[in-house]
Amino acid sequence: MPKIATLPAEVVHAIAAGEVIDSLAAVVRELAENALDAGASRIAISVNPQQWSVSVADNGCGMSREDLQQAASPHSTSKIHDFNDLHQVTSLGFRGEALHSLAQLAQLTIYSRPGDNTGWQAHYSRQGHIKTLTPTAIAPGTVVEVNHVFQHWPQRRDALPSPPQQLRGIQQVLQNLALCHPQVSWQIRKGNKPWFSLTPGPSPREILPQLLRGVTREDVYYSRDSSLELLLGRPDRCHRGRSDWLKFAVNGRVVNLPDLEHTLLSALSRSLPRNRYPLCFLHLRVPPEQLDWNRHPAKSEIYLQNTEHWQTQLREAIDRALALGSLDNSGHSRVHQLLRVQDSPGDYRVNPASTDPSTDPSSRPLMPLRAIGQANRTYIVAEHPDGLWLVEQHIAHERVIYEQLCQDWALQELDPPIILSGLSPQQLENLDQIGITVDPFGDGLWALRQAPLPLAQRDDCADALQELSKGNLQDAQVATACRSAIRNGTLLTLKEMQQLLDRWQQTRNPHTCPHGRPIYLPLNESSLGRYFRRSWVIGKSHGI
Repeated sequence: MPKIATLPAEVVHAIAAGEVIDSLAAVVRELAENALDAGASRIAISVNPQQWSVSVADNGCGMSREDLQQAASPHSTSKIHDFNDLHQVTSLGFRGEALHSLAQLAQLTIYSRPGDNTGWQAHYSRQGHIKTLTPTAIAPGTVVEVNHVFQHWPQRRDALPSPPQQLRGIQQVLQNLALCHPQVSWQIRKGNKPWFSLTPGPSPREILPQLLRGVTREDVYYSRDSSLELLLGRPDRCHRGRSDWLKFAVNGRVVNLPDLEHTLLSALSRSLPRNRYPLCFLHLRVPPEQLDWNRHPAKSEIYLQNTEHWQTQLREAIDRALALGSLDNSGHSRVHQLLRVQDSPGDYRVNPASTDPSTDPSSRPLMPLRAIGQANRTYIVAEHPDGLWLVEQHIAHERVIYEQLCQDWALQELDPPIILSGLSPQQLENLDQIGITVDPFGDGLWALRQAPLPLAQRDDCADALQELSKGNLQDAQVATACRSAIRNGTLLTLKEMQQLLDRWQQTRNPHTCPHGRPIYLPLNESSLGRYFRRSWVIGKSHGI
């Protein structure tokens, strides 16, 4: 007797249904994506986890009577027609499984009206066949009602998270869709009460403040070209304690792209505070022939060609975002010089070897930022076209030195060597990775024969090498930059301040130091004008 046999059709359909619909969030995702594929600009959703029901209404193109008869049949879709179409998928759905799966798992009813034609109400059996199809009064568009989800699958219901957790999953699904499709208006109800709504906008930059409390348009950088759209939180003031807002989308759907996530985190590793994560939404517009959606039922995993190309595109977009001026709204007004300081000779040179920014081959056009003073021997007061900036001199110089060290990590021979004691095997390994030669020098003693060039002639070189032994190369570069940078309390001349400002502007990320601290504080002219009430009439303000 053979052991292998073909499964009955109802078993095959039940397995497929379990793959496509595994939660209430999956119900919302599939129906909302269908509404978007129908060209909807307004989508209203009602969810009731206690009743295991979902309703999605849209103003899309609607379905005819003939389409409704086929809508819940297995593998029935209007989005592809043959094998070659699998390589040209431009819609969010294409498998023709969602409605049939919902008919298998719940009570499915669809109301639909295409344009000026008659509207129809359709009830479906568990096999996806029409039970009743009657004319009905309905506005153009479609309403899909799904009731008693998993009513025949009590084990699935028992295994699902609690209603609050399911609601969070639904919320995340809708947030992702709203970012990908900012032109759509969303109205969401929980039971019989309004839950939240999202107002459409020209870009996801208008959607984000509606999703995250306390985040404004000015907190994020936004750019878009024909193939890549990037929404990036300012690293000096908009970051997260978890990696929950690293979102990557392809052609209208959020997906997992671990290679691009690694590229993003690597590019911002020394722009954010320790243990903080960026806020990012990246949307790629990929030619359909360069990707394959047919990898996972939820379409969250894809095969993407030319990954290296997209990694390069992302790095270049991040570099543009982090350039000084890209995250600021610069006006054209000039303010008068507010502070005057004596141009006293200073005892510290910003860069004795090279002070001409034009010698740097990677130099960028400089903003009209002019040093006009120094506050508390800590902050450079700079005049900006739109007001004043306070630049913290130590961490600005630290950023300059750090990026120089990343480009050219040079060591200098020490004669005599520096002797350290009590180094652990891990510290010895770290020093070897940094490039420092370490030789035994007796019982528990070690001779270090090189040091980073900026530290070699310093009195605290031994302490610095002890610190460097506790981390990797990148940590060593940060520590070296921090120890070598101008100390707060150092008096600088106007020339030295201007040289530092010019060199700081040419760094790749002038917004934060390598530890993630913000480098400058902008005092915009508009804010100064409001504070000093310059919009008032002088005579009136004096009671005349």
